[in-house]
Amino acid sequence: MSQVPTKQHQDQPVLSRSPTPRERARTETLVQIKTIALRQLADGGVRAISLKAIALEIGITGPAIYRYVASRNELLTELIIDAYDDLAAALDSVARAGTADPWQVQVNALADAYRAWAVEQPHRYRLLFSAPLPGYDANAQRLVEAADRSMAVFLNVYARAGVEGDVRPPLGKALTKQLRAWAVTRSRDPGTPETLYQGVITWTRLHGFVSLEIEGAFASMGIDPDAVFHREVDALTAR
Repeated sequence: MSQVPTKQHQDQPVLSRSPTPRERARTETLVQIKTIALRQLADGGVRAISLKAIALEIGITGPAIYRYVASRNELLTELIIDAYDDLAAALDSVARAGTADPWQVQVNALADAYRAWAVEQPHRYRLLFSAPLPGYDANAQRLVEAADRSMAVFLNVYARAGVEGDVRPPLGKALTKQLRAWAVTRSRDPGTPETLYQGVITWTRLHGFVSLEIEGAFASMGIDPDAVFHREVDALTAR
């Protein structure tokens, strides 16, 4: 007859298992694959990513690379999620460093970090908010969840500060209902639609701005993007 574990056994920490040599080798190969893919992306865009070329560069056969990634679309998904994670980590680091600052200062710092991340690696930023190839599902659940982590950093600042604002014109019943439904799916407080709206507007302004900047739109107009950017961020925090 089996015995019920004692309280002592139940409370003992579960020790994590060290990866095997084969698992470490697989992880290292995946890192190589992603590194080469990112270089291809930077040099020639999404269509320049070639699994065959990657396999040749790391010294494995063409068919062997499919042991690591099932397709180019799967590789793109991993690159997109990595990019979302890196962006969220950059924002989170700034948020943690500025928790004692007024919320307006925090939003300005986060906006600067968001823009800097995009400008420094535009090839990765371009992957985030559109389908990189025809037929690619840019709204797959894994991608939606990864994208939400960056939004959450801004929303947390607004929520902690109690920023709801006097939204004019009022949001209206339909938009309020949609914002609350979105909050519920993301396990957020659905009772503050104005705060949620502030997060959405922050994202639309930042994304719109940096998308234009990395494509050279302001440079072609002879306009200093810094001046436009800071005016837009100031508008977000005006109360």
